[in-house]
Amino acid sequence: MLLLFIPIGIMAHLAEQISKIQDNEAPLNEVLAYLAHFSVYIGNFLFPIFLFLSVIFFTSKLASNTEIVAILSSGISFNRFLRPYLIGATIVAVIMLLMGMFVVPEASKGFNEFKYKYLKKGRQDRITTNIYNQLNENDFIFVSSFDPARKNGTNFTFERFKDNNVLDFKIAASSIRWIDKDSLYRLTSYNKRKIRGDTAIIETKRRLDTLFAFKIDDLTPVSYVAETKNLIELNQFIADQRKKGASNINAYILVKYKRWALPLSVFILTIIAVGVASVKRRGGMGLNLLIGIVVAFVFIFFDRIFSTLAEQAGLAPLTAVILPNLFFGVLALYLLQQAKR
Repeated sequence: MLLLFIPIGIMAHLAEQISKIQDNEAPLNEVLAYLAHFSVYIGNFLFPIFLFLSVIFFTSKLASNTEIVAILSSGISFNRFLRPYLIGATIVAVIMLLMGMFVVPEASKGFNEFKYKYLKKGRQDRITTNIYNQLNENDFIFVSSFDPARKNGTNFTFERFKDNNVLDFKIAASSIRWIDKDSLYRLTSYNKRKIRGDTAIIETKRRLDTLFAFKIDDLTPVSYVAETKNLIELNQFIADQRKKGASNINAYILVKYKRWALPLSVFILTIIAVGVASVKRRGGMGLNLLIGIVVAFVFIFFDRIFSTLAEQAGLAPLTAVILPNLFFGVLALYLLQQAKR
């Protein structure tokens, strides 16, 4: 199924995007790397669906040849008949887990970087206005607008508080810019206000080159940043963003939970496929595949709905991951019981 659908997906995607690739003069080596990343990226996303259709195809062939009836009539229980499917699902789930944690993030990075560089040229891949960030327990920064390409921000403020939540000092500047060659920040219209008891000490400069403990890209991570990090990096990134009070923390946590839930969906879809396809029907394999495709699209639809609720409406990420799998898990058990009868 992978060898059948991924080349078709590549050709369809390339046919759709070829004009943008040519217009933006993307180098051939980058295009080839992008297609390789695309194959891994889309293959991982559709892997459970491919497995689902494969099981339906294979089991429908057994059912149409009355082989399942012969197997069960010989005294083998349905649970024993199901065992090889579960062993196969376990192998696939382990492969998916390892790929999702360590291989797919690198492919996702290459896929998204090429997409925003050539296919969505000019579109923003991150929040660039009214950026608020908590660096640690005492330091806070704010930038009214940020240009990732030029690494330049406007209306910058940096505030440091003492342990008793009393303002220690505040730095304000009309702009902040990262200077690569010198590895420092350049502040324009610099103003620093130190609070010492009831006295405020004010220091001003037209321009100041200085250092801060944050990276310029940390002001606003790209929208797909969580997808590009492996398991260890993602856990650390989420912990850092939680300390900073990031407003879109749910989107990052959702990516983490979905990586763990994807292998579970392999077992659910395998059991559903066996339950649907092991019963011999008048419509044969065609009807089983039709039912399977409908179930697969409903599963993807539920997954996207709850993911959107978690990212936009404040639904707990864990709930958004559990509910679709719980619903289809119950459906899998029901279909399994029906097949046993």
